[in-house]
Amino acid sequence: MASADNSQVAGDAQAGSQATLWSRRDFFGRLGWAGFGLVSLASVLAAMRSFFPRVLFKPDTSFKAGLLSAFVIGEVSEKFKAEYRVWIIREAEGLYALFAKCTHLGCTPRWLAAENKFKCPCHGSGFYKSGINFEGPAPRPLERVRVAIAEDGQLLVDVGVKYRQENGDWDKPGAYLRA
Repeated sequence: MASADNSQVAGDAQAGSQATLWSRRDFFGRLGWAGFGLVSLASVLAAMRSFFPRVLFKPDTSFKAGLLSAFVIGEVSEKFKAEYRVWIIREAEGLYALFAKCTHLGCTPRWLAAENKFKCPCHGSGFYKSGINFEGPAPRPLERVRVAIAEDGQLLVDVGVKYRQENGDWDKPGAYLRA
């Protein structure tokens, strides 16, 4: 009877080992193949992504500001400050456009008509109507942007082309429009 009990215990142990779904070796083998499949899938997706380049479509940097007669002599036009970050200044001899970005940290200065100056609200830089800095931490004058007359007679302003006074660019064509 003892031998029958031993064979029954051996049979139960053998049945218990067959009752599990996978052995440890099967589990780690399948886990390795699953990892390989995920890495392969990620590589294929990355390769597919390279077929579709990331392109930024920037808006046009030039715009038509209207006729010269629309700008009053001696005044600063803030009409395009919000959309294009540009002031247009008309003088008796001509016209120029200043880029409304402080040369200190890039803030947008305000035009103070009563004081006849541009003033940066963040750090106190002050600029004359011409764009020359005279107070505060701004290291250089404001930049001018290209101005020209389009074929239809309107003022064409291009914010993509900037002129710096310290480089002598304000004397170049496009920095100032003689009227």
